[in-house]
Amino acid sequence: MAFRCPKVWLWRWRRNPLKRRADTVEAWVLLGAGMLTVLGGVLAGLTVARSVEQELARERAEWRPVTASLTKDVPGTSRAAGGASNGERVWAEVRWTAPDGSSRTGQARVRPGSSVGTPVTVWTDRRGRLVTAPASESQARVRASLIGGLAGVGAAMVPFAGGRVLLTRLERRRLDQWDLDWARFDPLWGAGRADESR
Repeated sequence: MAFRCPKVWLWRWRRNPLKRRADTVEAWVLLGAGMLTVLGGVLAGLTVARSVEQELARERAEWRPVTASLTKDVPGTSRAAGGASNGERVWAEVRWTAPDGSSRTGQARVRPGSSVGTPVTVWTDRRGRLVTAPASESQARVRASLIGGLAGVGAAMVPFAGGRVLLTRLERRRLDQWDLDWARFDPLWGAGRADESR
């Protein structure tokens, strides 16, 4: 096991007669990988977050609530045992009119026990297709932040992992060079020690 000395900050950038070319290369690799990790992560995160927020804003502007009606009775009861609504919803078929005037049907969540013709509010896109309710501005901000954060971390991992791989290879190469240098000079030191013992 190799002996480890205490870490000295920025030692790769200080003047030192024992500093090798490999130490300088390693310093630049660390700096480059660190900068790419931070900048790449931040830029990717901000770009993705902005894109998600714009898409959600477009959905808020284009999607519209439409009143649909149930096509069949929905089984069940609409009240909980205590007489208050429990907020439970079930899937049922509804019919609505698209912007082009055509009649459309689809599945929407409604209260159990609703009868045929009960009005139900559904959300549709510009073509009249069923969609989920759009995210509010605050929900959009949170969602964009989360997706942007994940994208930023994912993008930052690429240069970080690449830098770690490169540093590991440089370390292995440095240790191999130490072995070669040791093999070359150890016999000379051994001869010097033998002369001193005479």
